[in-house]
Amino acid sequence: MGDAWATGDEWDGLEYGDAVGERLRQARRDGLVWNRAAPDEILVRLLDTTPSQLWRRDLPSAVVDAAVEHPDRAVRGRLAEARMHAGMSAEHWSRLLLGEPDQRKRHLMLCAAADARAELTGRAYEVLAADSSVRIREEVARFSGLPLRLRTALAADPEPRVRAAACAGGWPEFGDAARARLAADPAPAVRTAVTLARHEEVPLTVAFFEAAQSDRHLVGDHRLERRLAARLAADEDPRTRRALAGNPYLDPDLLERLAADPDDGVRLAVSTRPELTEEQRAAVRVDIDPLLTRHPLPWVEALHEDPEAMRRLAASAHLLVRSSVATARRLPPDVVERLARDDDRVVRLFLAERCDDAPAEMLLEVWQWWNGSLSTPDRPYGHPNFPRRDLLRYAEDPHPRLRQLALDDPDSTPGLVERFSSDEDPEVRLRAATDPRLSAEAAVRLLADPDAGVRAMAARHPRLPVPVLLALLADEHTADAAARNPVLPLAVMARMADTVPDAP
Repeated sequence: MGDAWATGDEWDGLEYGDAVGERLRQARRDGLVWNRAAPDEILVRLLDTTPSQLWRRDLPSAVVDAAVEHPDRAVRGRLAEARMHAGMSAEHWSRLLLGEPDQRKRHLMLCAAADARAELTGRAYEVLAADSSVRIREEVARFSGLPLRLRTALAADPEPRVRAAACAGGWPEFGDAARARLAADPAPAVRTAVTLARHEEVPLTVAFFEAAQSDRHLVGDHRLERRLAARLAADEDPRTRRALAGNPYLDPDLLERLAADPDDGVRLAVSTRPELTEEQRAAVRVDIDPLLTRHPLPWVEALHEDPEAMRRLAASAHLLVRSSVATARRLPPDVVERLARDDDRVVRLFLAERCDDAPAEMLLEVWQWWNGSLSTPDRPYGHPNFPRRDLLRYAEDPHPRLRQLALDDPDSTPGLVERFSSDEDPEVRLRAATDPRLSAEAAVRLLADPDAGVRAMAARHPRLPVPVLLALLADEHTADAAARNPVLPLAVMARMADTVPDAP
């Protein structure tokens, strides 16, 4: 065993394995997988017992490699589920899919890859397009990255479901011969897919809509014959009218009717249409709850690289339009200045989260009421324009979010860290607990803090005395937090993982 895996005598009192209960062992492993100092080999070995690490956004590539090749099907399945949200390369997705022998599991993983909008390698597309499972061929036929050669082959697949999926996924790419063959297909499902795929050439009819059991999903984005569109505009269900209000092919008179609809959601959908002038948009009566979750309008996102469009839309009276502009990564200075002064706090929040040009003063203002979301956990505090100097002036500020910033000033002192470790606000004490200048005595004191978050952060402080860390690691209630402490020797990590590395 190499010197790197040795420990000093002071760590000899810690018990492991069968000498402690399983709950304590698992609590240690649960914390260890989030320890940024844990080496790849330990994280790989922990895949057997603690696959929760697969949700780490900073998961090392070596651990992903090991999970892809892991003999336990459950671990491979959790990898697919976790990386839907945390991201995974085309190479990793492809190896995961091609290495799965069970067709049912492979199909589930392929669906996860599709939900993640993943790309696959050329070889993976080739193999999956020839899979003996109808469900797998059907699913891969929908991938946007599937080469035309393979999509064309799937359009001639023996199974109607596969041909229909290939048609839905690639109709614009097909040549005349393939289109004619699909249009004359004997299977109703394929002919239905053709009808939907070429709706811009031949609008959907009332008869087709009724045969499709009045599927509301067809209302919002397919060209409809005039008689069908008029009928839907008068539908008694407001959900149908809301879907229709976003249809890009509506005649002006039907759009005008929906703009005066009694339902708020219908009018809102009309008000966000891209072809409206700002005068027309402002004429639609809408009442937007500023507290509701907002998503950027796709058509505004498509214009993010157009400075003139951004100038025009940033001046819109419509909250959703301005919010969508604020999500652009780069914006002209005058647009940034306008949005940074916007009366709506969500507009300013989106600017702080998404725009690299967000100004320092606005970032500071947003920081006072927002500390990050799941999608952008490092904004506004981690924004490159966030102020890092002249922050000592906030050391006495009554607002705790501003007060804690004084520790970021290059001229701040260990004395200020000590003072903030006894601050009346738990968030300020939490910030002090993350500071490497915090004394060992203060870190120990914070282990008894009334706030659970402060106690957990104190357990991770590198200045904690070893005897204190040993006590924390011996208690199943504190072992998780203590196992995240970066000063743990490698040998201690290995034994907590219930494994010891092979001797060199």
